[in-house]
Amino acid sequence: MATKSRYQAPALTKGLEILELLAAASEPLNMSDISTELGRSVSEIFRMLQVLEEHRYIVRRDDGYRLTNRLFALGMSQPPVRDLVSIALPVMHNVARETGQSCHMAVASGAEMVVIAGVEAPGLSGFAIRVGYRRPLHLSASGRILLAFQSAETRRAMLDEVRLTGVDIHEAALNAQLDQIVADGGGRTSSPVLTGITDLSVPILAASIARGALTVPFVDGPVARATLDASQDVLRSAASTIAEQLEPIVRDGAGADRQEDDAS
Repeated sequence: MATKSRYQAPALTKGLEILELLAAASEPLNMSDISTELGRSVSEIFRMLQVLEEHRYIVRRDDGYRLTNRLFALGMSQPPVRDLVSIALPVMHNVARETGQSCHMAVASGAEMVVIAGVEAPGLSGFAIRVGYRRPLHLSASGRILLAFQSAETRRAMLDEVRLTGVDIHEAALNAQLDQIVADGGGRTSSPVLTGITDLSVPILAASIARGALTVPFVDGPVARATLDASQDVLRSAASTIAEQLEPIVRDGAGADRQEDDAS
């Protein structure tokens, strides 16, 4: 931290450091790994690991400690996210039925996008992204949608979050790409993960900014019930339907926030 905090809570600080370290790790970490990475003694973190495990924030396996989905579940229980998911899921099921493809929805979480809802493709085969999947904002179709449809100030702040992870961003080229996505009203890109898949992604706009990104990883072939162009039209219509229902909730929430600010 650049400045010293007004209040000190050493145990809480250690717990948060452990959670953030495990969240960033690509594989489980044992106690020695955690001690080394945080620059703290094993005795300092031993009890903290026990408490975090007892409260089900982490789990210990033979290969080390890893996060559970408890933090994710807590975030999903917040009204804005809960409302977005409850509104979106029925519409996403319609997208899957009409296109024959899977559909998922993502929101921004720090420097990453995270999938918070998904519907599998109908039929016996298909490709789907699991709920909880994360990827850097600038390296995913959903993430670029979430970056593109923001105010200039918010976009800069989100890119700063990405830089804090140590990633080198070619900002001019990325901003040009994001501006083109805005002009097109969405994105259509080849999947960076799997060949033969085209990611179709559009924003869920409420109060003029992207509250989520709705994406179909389009697989051509017998499973497809609609063409690529038709599937993108279905996706745009679905995002618009979700946004219409979400708009009054966002507007009412903004009004409540202003009233709290006035009262304080």
